[in-house]
Amino acid sequence: MNSTPYLKRTSMNFKLKLLLIALPLALTACGGADEPAAAAMSKPQAEAGHEEGKEEKGHGEAGHEEGGHGEEEGGHIALTPEQIKAAGIRLMQAGPAGIRETLPLYGVIAPNAERTREVAARFPGVIRSVNRKIGDAVREGEALATVEANESLQTYAVAAPLSGVVSARNANPGEQTGDKVLFTVADLATVWVELSLFPRDVAKVRVGQKVRVKSNDAGLEAEGKVVYVAPFGQAANQTLTARVLLDNAAGRWAPGLYVTAEVTLAETQTALAIIARLSALSIRQPRSQA
Repeated sequence: MNSTPYLKRTSMNFKLKLLLIALPLALTACGGADEPAAAAMSKPQAEAGHEEGKEEKGHGEAGHEEGGHGEEEGGHIALTPEQIKAAGIRLMQAGPAGIRETLPLYGVIAPNAERTREVAARFPGVIRSVNRKIGDAVREGEALATVEANESLQTYAVAAPLSGVVSARNANPGEQTGDKVLFTVADLATVWVELSLFPRDVAKVRVGQKVRVKSNDAGLEAEGKVVYVAPFGQAANQTLTARVLLDNAAGRWAPGLYVTAEVTLAETQTALAIIARLSALSIRQPRSQA
């Protein structure tokens, strides 16, 4: 058998395989030889691009900072004087004024008992007419009712002992007067403020001290003086009474009205203090979290 053709074919196949293996290696070697040059050419461009990226980033950060500054500048809420008043905000300005040390207390408005009179008939008899009712204003000497005396059968007037308001009435036509009180007249030109004073604060309050009285519901405020401090307490609420005399010529302080009060314990003048003043107000708005 002749083996020469077989050997030739085998040799050619082996050479072809070597060529196929060597060709990719040669191409790779050529590409690798070009890579340093490409890298050398692209490195400055990459660095330049990196620097430009930094500049763009820097501009972005600057813009962000400017945006943040703008947010601080524009992040305010301005209130009008009407809104400030409605919110109960008081703005202060430095200046000379007095500084007061005060004691807050609670109390109620009461008639001035020294200016209140109960009216009865001078002689027993029958009530013939009644001229005034509860709430009516009367003058001193004005007739409140007429009574016919039982013994003389003559009529006489039951007169108001002082000017004021009829706060109680217990008289009707046809009734016997007896010895009962027919009317109560109260002069409300001045009223009392009955303050509840706790035992721990008794030593702080004295007759003659100034007191600022307020009624937030009625929008009233006035100043009076302590005229009486009770020497004994009330078992029901374990408090003592401090009484304030308050001017009520305008009739705004109605008996029965609950109030708050500030007793002035000490007062000093200073060269620099705070003076209340109402003006525009600006409030910084909190920055929203991203």
